[in-house]
Formats: sequence, structure tokens, C-alpha cells
Amino acid sequence: QVQLGESGGGLVQAGGSLRLSCAASGRPFTSHRMGWFRQAPGKEREFVAAIRWSDDNTYYADSVKGRFTISRDNAKNTVTLQMNSLKPEDTAIYYCALGAGVAWSWQFSDARRYDYWGQGTQVTVSS
Repeated sequence: QVQLGESGGGLVQAGGSLRLSCAASGRPFTSHRMGWFRQAPGKEREFVAAIRWSDDNTYYADSVKGRFTISRDNAKNTVTLQMNSLKPEDTAIYYCALGAGVAWSWQFSDARRYDYWGQGTQVTVSS
């Protein structure tokens, strides 16, 4: 089984920054992509960003483009989400996810295309 563990959440004022990390561990696995999703109270889980393992191409939700950056450390099997210029509407539980199978890039925002999920980390942005 593959385990994903997030870290780096917390409370920050609007305009501030946070850095989330996700470490993958467990039995040997293949990864096509890793992504970040978030879920705010009373809302559905939504896509934030993804990175494709083969070429490091990155994909972002329109709401975070220019503010968030996803990157990876292949040797450590970790993915990082650098979040700048945070807004109160970014408040949510953030989940990392791993997609093992191949998918088209337009499918990267679909949570059903990911096979493993972390437990989530809370990000709260105060106004």
C-alpha cells in the first residue's frame, strides 16, 4: 500500500505564504502524476494543482494561477505546494493525491483519476 502524508498547513494572514509538502511512502509504486486538491466547509473537493512525473509539466486551477507553485523532488518522492498571496477563500483542508495510471492532462483535475490520498492538512487564511 502507498501512503501519502501532508505537512505544512496552518494559520496565516491574508497576503501571507505557506508551503505544503506531501511525502509518498510504502511499497514500490509507479506514479504518473501527483496533485493537490482542497475542500472548504460545505463545498465539494476541488482541484488545485498537479504535476506530471515524466516531464514536470504543471497544471493549475484558474483560482490559484500565479500564486501557487507545485514542484517535486523525485529522489525523495515528495511534492511541494508553495502558496503565496493567500486569500481567505483559500481556507480549506488540502489533500495530496497520487495517480498511478496514465491519464490525459485534461483529466488531471478529476479527483476520480487519483488512486491514493493523504489525510489532509488544514490551511486557514484570516482576513
